Amino acid sequence: MTNSLINETSPYLLQHAKNPVNWYPWTQKSLTLAVEEDKPILLSIGYAACHWCHVMEHESFEDQVTADIMNRRFICIKVDREERPDLDKIYQTAYQMLNQKPGGWPLNMFLSPEDQLPFFGGTYFPPDARHGMPPFKVVLKRISDHFRQHREELKEHKQQMMAAFSSITENRSSSSTVSLANEPLELAASALQETFDPVHGGFGGAPKFPHPTNLERCLRHAYFCNNEHTAKLLLELCRFTLNRMSEGGLYDHIGGGFYRYSTDELWMIPHFEKMLYDNAQLIPLYLNAAISCDAPEMFATADNTCAWVSREMQSAEGGYYSSLDADSEGDEGLFYIWQADQIKKLVSPLQWKLLKSRYKLSGKANFDGQWHFHALKTIQAVSKENKLDEAAVEKEIAEAQKILLQARTSRIRPGQDDKILTAWNGMMIGAMAQAGDALGKPEYIHSAERSLAFIRKYLWDGSRLKVSARNGKSQLNAYLDDYVLLARGIFELLKVRWSTDDMQMLISLIDSMLEHFEDNEYGGFFFTSDDHEKLLTRLKPDADDAIPSGNGVATQILLIVGHVIGEQSYLDAAEKTLRVLWNSINHYPVAHGSLLSALETHLSPPEIIILRGEE
Repeated sequence: MTNSLINETSPYLLQHAKNPVNWYPWTQKSLTLAVEEDKPILLSIGYAACHWCHVMEHESFEDQVTADIMNRRFICIKVDREERPDLDKIYQTAYQMLNQKPGGWPLNMFLSPEDQLPFFGGTYFPPDARHGMPPFKVVLKRISDHFRQHREELKEHKQQMMAAFSSITENRSSSSTVSLANEPLELAASALQETFDPVHGGFGGAPKFPHPTNLERCLRHAYFCNNEHTAKLLLELCRFTLNRMSEGGLYDHIGGGFYRYSTDELWMIPHFEKMLYDNAQLIPLYLNAAISCDAPEMFATADNTCAWVSREMQSAEGGYYSSLDADSEGDEGLFYIWQADQIKKLVSPLQWKLLKSRYKLSGKANFDGQWHFHALKTIQAVSKENKLDEAAVEKEIAEAQKILLQARTSRIRPGQDDKILTAWNGMMIGAMAQAGDALGKPEYIHSAERSLAFIRKYLWDGSRLKVSARNGKSQLNAYLDDYVLLARGIFELLKVRWSTDDMQMLISLIDSMLEHFEDNEYGGFFFTSDDHEKLLTRLKPDADDAIPSGNGVATQILLIVGHVIGEQSYLDAAEKTLRVLWNSINHYPVAHGSLLSALETHLSPPEIIILRGEE
């Protein structure tokens, strides 16, 4: 028995196609059905690699009793947040308004049928009373009863919600009197130093995310600032954090690539999903830090991550897949963890001795009675302890890692979300192009070219983009992020090898972005195009989250390409964006790293040298 999701292409939606819940995709048909049946909408948003999404599906959405309540009392709509970030951004914002705290996934919002305004929301709901949370079945009944019995009260609540959404877009009028200066740059640098964890690296406590935009801000500020002491502090902060991340359990020491985040402040035990967008940001970060921080060991981390991308995340046709799941065989991390005896049987006695020393594979195991690799000793310390030179230690450990990688391939793999997303591919195109150039590995540049060729074939019609492709089918009109992140990726590719066709595509992307996404009255860019489906609101995102903000990257690419080709209209649009978002930048500078990078470029325009000729 299947529901309406069986006809979708998203792996996440297809995961729910055999639930007893009568799920619908977000379509006009499902929204109309809610009005006709006068039922509230249960909107559930998640993604394929999300561990807690799987947990809630197993506990509640696969449970017949729970499904019966959902089907009887609600119109249930499932959304893949990676395909519909427009809906995710709106309803995550609504969740914060309702609950006064950040949301997450799975996001479960309850909406009025006639206008899709939310009146209640939560993230993960347990099947039984737990940690002060009521059972999901009780929540469903209470919300359904409240909807039926308090319609007038809900009308008043909805008016307040609409006013709150309207306030988000207020105070966004561009002003020619705003003085664009470097004060936010200094404030952001100070804030990053204040929140830095000097013991373990990174920012704040557990759970600990890599925050690549913050680390990039450290590198850029160190380069641009005139204070030598501040520059040294920021470079050391960045070097220390990146080394702790790559030595820690956030990094896959056997196969390369980074997991989503660490559950502890030590960077030891991660949530094991691997996301394309995280790795697309961390590759250039490690490449740049290797030079800026005089840390050549970081080249190897970037190289191994690129090798993982090429090996496991690129389709036969060239597009990069979206993610690898945290779970396999129903358990989180099972694919990646080891029994000590398993390792000992596979490697040589010397290799076992060195691995045991570097990763402390003795005593109490660090993850559910098994070992997840987390380096507790440096190569130098292992070398000294075993009276071997460092090169020999590195060689033996690398050989052991290859043996373990080969052994790991026989395990049941985590699920893979194999849809190809334009925005994330744009990020990885830029990362692989930079890596190929910095590491002297043309195969990485070729990998980037293959991804771009896939996008040309399936996701680009010469003037407009689509969001995603899977099994030869592309869908959904693209968002701001798709245009700007692909444009930046193409620009990075052009920096390492020239293509007139790619340059023309880059300019077409920018022109289409200006035509369909720019706020012509005030400046800046909306997340959705002018011909997009009408939703609750049209957001103009300025702060970075897991990926850089669309307005930040748009401003960067307008400035860079505007200077390169001498297009004043691009430079004007960039300046107008900085002005309209100036209050937000000043209010919380550290959250606007990508816009701060654009501000630096605006304040210190690059010197352009043009070489003309056949080559």
